[in-house]
Amino acid sequence: MRLNIKNETGRLKSVVLGQPNSLGPVPTLEESYDAKSYYSIEHNIYPKEEDIINEMNAFEAVLKKYDVEVLRPSIIKDYNQVFSRDVAFVIDDKMIISNVIADRADEQEAYKNVFEKVAWRKIINLPETAHIEGGDVIVWNDFLFIGTCFSEDYRNYKTARTNEYAIEILKEYFPKKRIIDLELKKNDKVPLEGILHLDCTFNPVGEDKCIIYKNGFVDESDYRLIIDIFGEENCFHINDEEMFEMFPNIFSISPEVVVSDKTFTRMNNHLRNEWGMTVEEIPYREISKMGGLLRCSTMPLVRE
Repeated sequence: MRLNIKNETGRLKSVVLGQPNSLGPVPTLEESYDAKSYYSIEHNIYPKEEDIINEMNAFEAVLKKYDVEVLRPSIIKDYNQVFSRDVAFVIDDKMIISNVIADRADEQEAYKNVFEKVAWRKIINLPETAHIEGGDVIVWNDFLFIGTCFSEDYRNYKTARTNEYAIEILKEYFPKKRIIDLELKKNDKVPLEGILHLDCTFNPVGEDKCIIYKNGFVDESDYRLIIDIFGEENCFHINDEEMFEMFPNIFSISPEVVVSDKTFTRMNNHLRNEWGMTVEEIPYREISKMGGLLRCSTMPLVRE
């Protein structure tokens, strides 16, 4: 397979979609590793496996409607494998294997069938102390936007997934990219007060547009930089409640087609009526209760 990811919206040809089967029992509060899951467990609304299967089947059907090759990881018994974005990610023609948090370390074993399709020289294994997950990495042509946490309490946050060391290493591998690090607010227990990954607060769509949540960034200057790059008129701003529902985390099949949750009425109407996009609406409410949505569920491998 010839990997090719230059941006977030090029016509999708091949993708890994996460695995909804055999999720195991509902985690305890202590076992949760993101604020949205913590909230769902605490309020006794954690999703049922059958609902997650139905939602991911709907997603797969849309991908196949557009002739996308859909690969799946093998099943690990009693293990959450929904969010493939964080296991590995592709920049240009290179696949970076993430150093995920310890709670998810076994998950990468299920992707051997995918890794075997990639030439070994195109796979980058990071040093053990370089922490990064695909949800924090947004590829946008000459730019690499990377969400991170510079706090001295970094090691104490379960939701801090990408560190400064990993960013420095990516600068070495991709010297021609303009790498922009964006510090995200972190909170392990209150979803409205923290951001798990960059794609939960910022996500490009189309050729030159983006969805953005201003309050996800520690420093307003980071938010302002994105606005300057894309242009105010090309940015769709979401509010606190919409961030909680995970509006930014939709998925592009092409510059003209996005997959979105069917409940995202205000944004879906804007994408259609103001930006002329095709919005494929599917149910994804239950999966959102685990701290991720559509982009989180995918690992794009090839885009035109």
